[in-house]
Amino acid sequence: MRETWRRLRDWIEVPSVTGGEADYADVLARRLGELGLDVELQQVAPGRSNVLARRGRPRVVFCTHLDTVPPFFGSGEDADFVHGRGSCDAKGPALAMLTAAESMLAEGEEDLGFLFTVGEETDSAGARRANELLAEPWAPRYTIVGEPTENRFVRAHKGAFKGRLVASGVAGHSSQKVGPSAVHELVLCAAKLLATDWGTHPHLGPGTLNIGQIEGGVAPNVVADRAGASVLLRAVEPPEVCRAKLDLCLSPHVHFESPFPNYGPIEFHVPEGEQPIEVAFGTDAPHLPRWGTPLLYGPGRILDAHTDHERVSKASFERAVADYGRVARELLARARAQEGS
Repeated sequence: MRETWRRLRDWIEVPSVTGGEADYADVLARRLGELGLDVELQQVAPGRSNVLARRGRPRVVFCTHLDTVPPFFGSGEDADFVHGRGSCDAKGPALAMLTAAESMLAEGEEDLGFLFTVGEETDSAGARRANELLAEPWAPRYTIVGEPTENRFVRAHKGAFKGRLVASGVAGHSSQKVGPSAVHELVLCAAKLLATDWGTHPHLGPGTLNIGQIEGGVAPNVVADRAGASVLLRAVEPPEVCRAKLDLCLSPHVHFESPFPNYGPIEFHVPEGEQPIEVAFGTDAPHLPRWGTPLLYGPGRILDAHTDHERVSKASFERAVADYGRVARELLARARAQEGS
């Protein structure tokens, strides 16, 4: 496996923080071409492209994302792990998918495809573009999404309801009864949001809300005329239900802006005989409804993703290669049987 670890480290060494995925996309496109696949760069924005590759009319598609979170840092390796930004989220899954598919392609397998997207870590712009442009000869019945799940197939993951609270007030001297204060209005709204019951899912548990960033005002002795906060709800209810609950917490001086593609919880196909898990993190899967039934699986731990010690276990990677190949073959057989019935 020495060559495999070298390749993964080479990929990690190519920075691909969201918005700067182009160089890594080129690396993957070259590798996919070397495997004899038809490769397409699908523009999502200037300088940013999804990578699509196929043989035949893909019924089963391997999918993960090109981008990583910041900051970039390079690779390392020891006896048990490969380290570095993207090692488990999601360059490790990408290489495991290609490694699994390589033997299938060498055997002459048709109807297999790959989709590597930009922007998964922020707005899933690449996935939404791929969904919009899906056309012949693509015919996906199943899409295997790669994320760090500790080699467990996922039954469901929570939705995401994301936006920004924007508060307005009237500036004035804090010794006087003036205002309202935008900061005070925002804090009162935030308290209501944190006290709200965001529902409970039979498998995923309760919805959880995080106010991750907050800012406002200009000085302690000035009544604030503006304030804002970012909100991310790991949702277990449909977006319209979440929005209705959120609206009850607003005031005439606080409104909510949400330019993001919000979605509710999503369920995945679990291969027979597997013991599934549920996860709270999000993926591109909700934005690919035309790409068939999704599965979610990959090497590595979500606890290592987005950290300064990101890593993937070599044993986890090797198991993922075997599982990706086995399940892809099973899904191709299932898809062909469905089409023949």
